Amino acid sequence: MIWLFLAVFFVFVALSSRHIYDFLADREWSTMPVVPEEVLARQKTHRYPYCVVWTPIPILSWICPLIGHTGIATSEGKIRDFAGSYYVAEDDMAFGAPTKVWRLSIEKVPGGRTAYDHGVREASLDYGGRVHNLFLDNCHSHVAKALNVMEYDGKSNWSVTKIGFHTFISGQYVNLQAWFRTWGPFWILLIALLLFFGIPWAIRLTEFQ
Repeated sequence: MIWLFLAVFFVFVALSSRHIYDFLADREWSTMPVVPEEVLARQKTHRYPYCVVWTPIPILSWICPLIGHTGIATSEGKIRDFAGSYYVAEDDMAFGAPTKVWRLSIEKVPGGRTAYDHGVREASLDYGGRVHNLFLDNCHSHVAKALNVMEYDGKSNWSVTKIGFHTFISGQYVNLQAWFRTWGPFWILLIALLLFFGIPWAIRLTEFQ
């Protein structure tokens, strides 16, 4: 059973790792060409225009790296995230700087940049008056609301599940360090469990047989 569990997680890691991406090497951002110095400045200030951003949550993400905190950046790269009850932060993302980003395509937003920023603004105003609920109304819900308002990709039925799925499948780690920050604690915990429980159990099982 434990080997099946490990195999499944190796698949998850493989899927996620293929998107390790260094923005320093980027030559295009959104629809406009940028020079490397501008990309470097954006990385240092954590500005990722037209992106859904993700960062791990201590303890929760250590146990399951698929769980994390999300936000959405404006056309200028300012991050808005539903950080707590009656509070939507701006450029002060809860739980630290983003480790992963899901690039959105401005071409998929009817109305372009104006409609995009309107969606982010409306969702943030709405969630600034809501009580945060980890299971029912959370940071993923805030991002889903923004995409629904702007009708991203011609849809108005974005949900918590869809945001989580697309962030995991389509998201890109901002650099290698971000990947380790996301998956490192999980693998340390898993290896520790195997060393303290898995291997002794396997040895006892062998002796019993």
